[in-house]
Amino acid sequence: MKRIVMVGGGYGGMNALHQLINNGIADDVEVILIDRNPYHALKTEFYAIVAGTKADKEVRLEFPDHPQISYIFGEVVEINTEEEHIRLRNREEMVSYDYLLIGLGCEDNYHGIPGAMEYTESVQSIFKARQASNKVNNLPAYSQISVVGAGLSGIEVASEIRESRADLKIRLLDRGSSVLSAFDDKIQKYVEDWFRDNNVSILHHSNVEAVDEGIFYNNGEGIESDVIIWTAGVRPHYLVRTLPFEKDRHEKIIVNDFYQVPSHLNVYVVGDCAASEFSPSAQLAGIQGEQIGDALSNVIRGRQPEKPKPIKLKGQLGSLGKSDGFGNMYRRAFTGFLPRLAKSGVLWLNKRH
Repeated sequence: MKRIVMVGGGYGGMNALHQLINNGIADDVEVILIDRNPYHALKTEFYAIVAGTKADKEVRLEFPDHPQISYIFGEVVEINTEEEHIRLRNREEMVSYDYLLIGLGCEDNYHGIPGAMEYTESVQSIFKARQASNKVNNLPAYSQISVVGAGLSGIEVASEIRESRADLKIRLLDRGSSVLSAFDDKIQKYVEDWFRDNNVSILHHSNVEAVDEGIFYNNGEGIESDVIIWTAGVRPHYLVRTLPFEKDRHEKIIVNDFYQVPSHLNVYVVGDCAASEFSPSAQLAGIQGEQIGDALSNVIRGRQPEKPKPIKLKGQLGSLGKSDGFGNMYRRAFTGFLPRLAKSGVLWLNKRH
């Protein structure tokens, strides 16, 4: 029997799994997916968990049921690519593999800022989003929330909390001169106007130098806050950063056209762990996962896989509460209800798939 082990059940791993099923898993192949959660979590919706506007169950999907697929739920603590096995916490038996897919995702990048890890809340896992939700939704009226980072995650967190808790004071810390620096100027202005109209303050040219309990230091000034939420960048999972593979300047593993590690062709890497010309996103990881599923289907049958087609992303969508949003779709900037409706449609398709 040939064994495919997938580490991480995120968008990349989930789509690779579905593609293997769609292509027909060969009789002499078994697939094992390892994840710390017994479900696929829709990370693009974690901001709503933080704000308390969605129930936990709304952002979970069951893994597919198939006689040749088994699941191990636990925390991976070692990936040994020389001995070709995986070690999990509190489990003596190693999980060996013939083919390995690494899709462990990302974690917060604290940029070496003292206290940032210890004294801020996170949205990078469903467990941490739940913790942040408890902090936010247990606050009394007129409390202060500070969101550090004005990229897509920070914008969605701040706007969703505003819609959920009109009684709270919210500030957004932006390192540059305008929010959403990766988006069109039209979108930047629209979002800034939305925050102004909804009484969310924005601190431009912010530079958080340290964080302590209930306070952060921005450009030398100590600013108090009841809850501080960190959305100021991500980096690959720590286990990925320790692997002895060549990496790019973002600490992501460099892969070939088939998402294989050049020095270990039986190891595939997907999503936030794989070097790419594109910024990390669920859409990118999903497409990569499908292409890896196709490549693996051929490889395990002894066939040379076809080179994947160039990736063409459809755009990026963001929400401003339940009825407003923004997005770059097919190289055009959209604002208002249409991109918000499109984002809901993408979520519906993900759940149906």
